[in-house]
Amino acid sequence: MSTKIKKIGVLTSGGDSPGMNAAIRAVVRACAYYNVECVGIYRGYQGMIEGDFKEMGPRDVKNIINKGGTILKSARSADFRTAEGRKKAYDNLVAAGIDSFVVIGGDGSFTGAEIFNEEYGFPVIGIPGTIDNDIYGTSHTLGYDTALNTVIDAIDKIRDTANSHNRLFFVEVMGRDAGHIALNAGIGAGAEEILIPEEDFGLDRLVESLKRSKGSGKTSSIVVVSEGDKIGKNVFELKDYIEENMPEYDVRVSVLGHMQRGGSPSCFDRVLASRLGVKAVETLLDGKSNYMVGLNQDKITLTPLEQAIKGQSEIDMELVKVSDIVSS
Repeated sequence: MSTKIKKIGVLTSGGDSPGMNAAIRAVVRACAYYNVECVGIYRGYQGMIEGDFKEMGPRDVKNIINKGGTILKSARSADFRTAEGRKKAYDNLVAAGIDSFVVIGGDGSFTGAEIFNEEYGFPVIGIPGTIDNDIYGTSHTLGYDTALNTVIDAIDKIRDTANSHNRLFFVEVMGRDAGHIALNAGIGAGAEEILIPEEDFGLDRLVESLKRSKGSGKTSSIVVVSEGDKIGKNVFELKDYIEENMPEYDVRVSVLGHMQRGGSPSCFDRVLASRLGVKAVETLLDGKSNYMVGLNQDKITLTPLEQAIKGQSEIDMELVKVSDIVSS
């Protein structure tokens, strides 16, 4: 281990996700294990600009591994997008003796970290924290597994109502421009159709699929729709189109929304957060910077931040095939 790093900052940025607290805990305790000071930076980059820092030790992160959200809070910072804002952040870090930091967030957070590193040569490591699972260089982002289980639980409940009333439900899930949540949760919940941004099935194909389901004897159906799906302008337009073309269906819409981002993290996310947090600290102490720690084939790996930001997280086409087969 390198002895150059003396004090590591840790912050959460962008949207919150289950597992962020577990990652904070791992970073703080890894610092203590390696006899390095750790400082919590509140409210993301905005807190960095305002000097909202707190020294943290192992006892400061007790009983948080099971909590959703982030104890360090999160905020988007327009100021950090300016050179003046980043200079202020740098001055605050230097004044506090912080000589490196770990940022837990998504591609926007990583972009800020990369620019900051380019301008000041400040050592930084990223931990992918977003339920969307849309970061290149890792098979799983923090919060993704928990979000999947939340969605599955919600759809199971919705299906009870769908079956009781012979209804068709469109269930919209998060994912931004990626269909990972919709595809995996749709298969896991036994959805009759799954609409994702990566595959433009078209409205006619959707109608044909639902007619086949109806013809096979199904009296109710669940269609999982990713929020980034391009078939209709929004899920309510899809509802209107189906009602016009299939009046025999009683159609309802359920938008799961931000409930997917909350809740106690799953065991998988807690373990992943712990592994990534420890590796982030060890990577800094090894003298490396500008990397994201991620999971690939159950091994913790390093991906250059630039690649993580610019790379495309691809949908598993085998899962798309599986979806087509098991939903028929």
